[in-house]
Order: sequence, then structure tokens, then C-alpha cells
Amino acid sequence: MDKERKMMMFCLLLAGVCSPVFCGEWKASVVKELDALVSSCVVIPCSFTHPGGNLPTSRLRGIWHRKDKRDKIIYHEEKSKALDNFKVRTRLLGELGHNNCTLEITKIKNHDNGPFCFRIELVVSEDNNPTKEKFSYVDECVTLNMLPKPPTPELNPKTAIEGQPYTVTCSVFHTCPSHVPKLSWTGRTGQVSEEHKDIRSGNWEIQSIFTFVPEEKDDHSQITCTAEFFGQITSSKTFTLYVKRTQNYNHIIIPSAVAAGTALIFGLLCIFMAKKYKKRIAELQNQDGSVWNRLSRMSRRLRPDRPGPSHSDHRRSIWSRFSRRPKGETVDFGHTPNNATSCADQKVSKPRFPSPKSQPKSYNYKEDLDDGDDYVNTADLNVYGNI
Repeated sequence: MDKERKMMMFCLLLAGVCSPVFCGEWKASVVKELDALVSSCVVIPCSFTHPGGNLPTSRLRGIWHRKDKRDKIIYHEEKSKALDNFKVRTRLLGELGHNNCTLEITKIKNHDNGPFCFRIELVVSEDNNPTKEKFSYVDECVTLNMLPKPPTPELNPKTAIEGQPYTVTCSVFHTCPSHVPKLSWTGRTGQVSEEHKDIRSGNWEIQSIFTFVPEEKDDHSQITCTAEFFGQITSSKTFTLYVKRTQNYNHIIIPSAVAAGTALIFGLLCIFMAKKYKKRIAELQNQDGSVWNRLSRMSRRLRPDRPGPSHSDHRRSIWSRFSRRPKGETVDFGHTPNNATSCADQKVSKPRFPSPKSQPKSYNYKEDLDDGDDYVNTADLNVYGNI
């Protein structure tokens, strides 16, 4: 037991006298590669750890230099120690007391490609004799890829529906969150909202959400999204808005209603005319001497296929009446009636024809012609036999 207690006490004593400088770790986390827009800016994210524990920023010094040449300093707290080309173009964005060594470079030039590394200096006081601990993180350096032109915004347009809220998003990537690009819209007015996202590894995305209610006049209109980067560098993208009209069945309903109304009116008119016609027919049929009967008799009389009485039938009719006449009644043969029925009712008072046996009569046709009179009385002629 005594040995174990002695070992524990020795360990505690060793831990107490162990200097944090010698017992800690020197580590850094820096992005390996990063895009940088020429004439704009870039922000290099950086974080580190050191064996001194949590120290205030006043006791820390951050330095950025070229990897191959540590004396080529691009950033130093004392501006005079930095290269003239970087004195006013670099600044430290992070707080060294929070282990943040993020660096910003503005007005990027084509030769600012790096690689660049971070160096830390710790001021440790022992017995009022300050000492410095320095460490360069040469294994964690960043290389910049120069972009001569700005990235083009990305759009996600869709077909809009008339009268319904329409939303389109414009987004662009960048590497300078300290100077966020500005997105603007032209071609249409509406409500705009923005969202800034960190997509890691020093890359950021800015989104502009544009909302409006499309109208019929907006169909085939041009809408443009413009991104303005730091340094007055711009890029834009335009899309054509297609507006889909709302479902409208007026072009079907109106003609159908008109056609149905017309058909209804025509049907009612036909029914009215049919009833009126039937009523008129009933009135005509109820009258004395129906018109239909009259027309039927007239049609039978005028039918060309029905022959009239022949001459022989007419003679037989006359002879029949003559043979059935009572004694003392005379018949006038001077005029032959056309209607047998009407002639039967006609009475004549002509003298009776003498019998050829009782009163033979001669007639000299020639003498009568010589007397100068051309008139011949057929009544004086003797008619014998059947006529």
C-alpha cells in the first residue's frame, strides 16, 4: 500500500510540474483548396490548438506567410512586417483567444494563389521574464484557385399558374462571406427574401426567393436575376416565364347553353304548332259536311283514271226512260242532258211521236233546200226504232 501511495503522489507531482508548453499539442485546421474570384475577395477559414491552453487574445500573435518562405508574410498584426502588396488587403477575422485564425483577402490578384500557412506566437510569463513560443502549421496550408469570371446564378423556374402565388429561387456560390453577393430581380415586381448557407469547406451559398402572383400579361415575359459580387463584379441569368391559364370552361358552357336554349325554344314552338294544327283539324272534322268528305268526293270526280259515261250508255239510259214513261207523257229529244240524275227529274211537254204505221210521212229534202230556206227542222223528221 505504501508503494501505491508513493506512485500516485509522484504522478500528481509530475503532472503539476509539467509545463503546458511541453505537454500540449500544436494542431491547425485549414482548407486545402479554395476558389477565389479575381478582383473580389476570399475568406480562408482556419482554426488551431496550442499547448498553452486558453489564453487571451492579447497574449497571442497570429501570422500568415507563404509556405516556402516564412519571411514572406502576407498578414501580421504589425502592418509594417507584412509585404507591401498585402498590407491593406489582408485582415484577421477570427478571435485568436477562441482559436479562430480565419483570414480575409480582398482585391484578389492573379498571383495570389499561395499556398499560405498560419503561424502562432504565444507570450508566456515566468518570474516576470516573458518568453515566446512560436509554431508554424506548415502541414495545413491553403491554395487558391483563381476565377477570372464570376459564377452564374442558378434558377429553378417552373410553369406558373395564373392567379396563384408563384415562387422562383435564384442562388449563387461564393467564398467571401464577409462581403455577401447581392441578388436582385428585374422584369417583375414581387416579394423577395434571402437565405445565406454555409455549405462547408469555405464555400457559401446565397439564395434569393422571389414570390409574386402571375397574370395573363406575364406569359412569355423575361425575368432576370443579377448577382453583384464584392468589387462591383456582376453576373446574371434570364428565364422566360410561362403562365398557364386557369381552367375555364366558358368556351364550352356558353355555346352549350345557347344550343340547349335554342333547342328548347324550337321544341316548344313545334309542340305549340302541332297542338294548334290538331285543334284546327278537329274543328274542321266536326263541321257539317266535312271538308275531308268534300275533298274526297271532289278528288273522285277529278281523278283522271275514272272514265265518264260512254255514248252508248247515254243512249241506253234515254231509251230506258222512254220505255218506262207513262202514256200521254212526251219526251224532248232536242236536248240531251249531261247528268242522268238531273234529266230524270225533268218533265217535257213535247207532242207524241206518231206511229210509223198510222201516219207515214214522206220528206223531200231536196225541195226544202230549193225553197231558199236553209233551216231544217229535225223535229219534223220521223224517228223510228231505237235512238
